[in-house]
Amino acid sequence: MIQIEIDNGSGFCFGVTTAIKKAEEELAKGETLYCLGDIVHNGMEVERLHGRGLVTINHDQLKDLHHVKVLLRAHGEPPETYETARRNHIEIIDATCPVVLQLQKRIKKQYECDDDTSTADGGRQIVIFGKNGHAEVLGLVGQTHSHAIVIEKFDDVKQLDFNRDIYLYSQTTKSLDEFHHIIEYIQAHIAEGAEFKSFDTICRQVANRMPNISTFAARHDVVIFVSGRKSSNGKVLFQECKRVNADSYQIERAEEIDMTWFRGKATVGICGATSTPKWLMEECRDYITNHYQEP
Repeated sequence: MIQIEIDNGSGFCFGVTTAIKKAEEELAKGETLYCLGDIVHNGMEVERLHGRGLVTINHDQLKDLHHVKVLLRAHGEPPETYETARRNHIEIIDATCPVVLQLQKRIKKQYECDDDTSTADGGRQIVIFGKNGHAEVLGLVGQTHSHAIVIEKFDDVKQLDFNRDIYLYSQTTKSLDEFHHIIEYIQAHIAEGAEFKSFDTICRQVANRMPNISTFAARHDVVIFVSGRKSSNGKVLFQECKRVNADSYQIERAEEIDMTWFRGKATVGICGATSTPKWLMEECRDYITNHYQEP
């Protein structure tokens, strides 16, 4: 029989675990609970919680709700969301990850300590290395009244004005190596007299998964990476799996597994993103076990 190992280091990070626990506690009371956006970037886990009564809404729908409970997921929200809730007498169940919350406060403080933090000529540039439109990044940019500049990849750094001060932060789930690459480029190009400060705001629980998953992927013949395709963290980790092991496959659910992937292979490693539930990885293990046929 083929050997299957589930990566102990994969699965929900602290922030996601807390958000789901809070949702389950509220749902257990039998009351309607709304969640602003998918509670986690994993369709299977979202379906499970919908089955328990969680209702996912968007920001437009939030504006039409009154006197209800709304859960804010781990990614965090901009100040406008809290203002809408206050105005509509909505009870907020705040599950913002503590790491994200601390980052929001740092960016807000940086923005407020200088009246000229906007992107207008002469002002400081608050720069966030992150994915445009990502829930966490929207919450961070919101701390600056949308004046922060978002750079998604290394090449975007070249668009900054190196004659002006630059304050660089990062979305908590970005690649540490790429962040350091960006820092080195800015240090080499910042003009004399302009100030550059960088703040390493990448979550270590997430960052440490990169070397761990690399080691895990290298010791197996085939790697099954279980993750929602919307997950930013999932994309980064799967790329690392693929880099060290060409026989790596990303799936969202067990039914996507192709049993031909295991022909002539002795070991399978199952791993996932910070948004991947352990039960789903176990389901994939059971699927392989039940469908595998000895050659």
